[in-house]
Amino acid sequence: MINPKEPVKKAEEAGESTPPEAQGARPDPLVEVLGRAEQAYALYMEAQKEVARAYKTNEIQVEKAYKGAEEQANKAYNQAVERFLRAREKAEQEAEEAYGRAKEQAQQTYEANMKQSLKAKEEAIAEAWKVRDQTIAQAWKIYAKE
Repeated sequence: MINPKEPVKKAEEAGESTPPEAQGARPDPLVEVLGRAEQAYALYMEAQKEVARAYKTNEIQVEKAYKGAEEQANKAYNQAVERFLRAREKAEQEAEEAYGRAKEQAQQTYEANMKQSLKAKEEAIAEAWKVRDQTIAQAWKIYAKE
């Protein structure tokens, strides 16, 4: 970028002096324009620095907002995972309890059926023994009469 101060400095370095009329009460219009241009350029540079600072501040704020959102998302995820784990553990515990109850009920049913079968077996054997005794007794009666 062109520095507006350069033409004035170059003219001074070259040894050119300002004309005597310019040294009077009225400044040279070119010097006045160059002075205003220098001021405008300085203001422009300051504004550019201010814009850069504003962009940097905005970038920092956006980064903070992103980090905050990321932290919040991670926290929500971790809480959800904990809830799901507790729900799974509860479901497993309930399933194990239900399995235990079903197993106990199956054992009780098995024992009741075994008892009933044993009773039926013993009754059948007793009845068969009774029939045997009666048959033998009849056979002896028949044999003894003969």
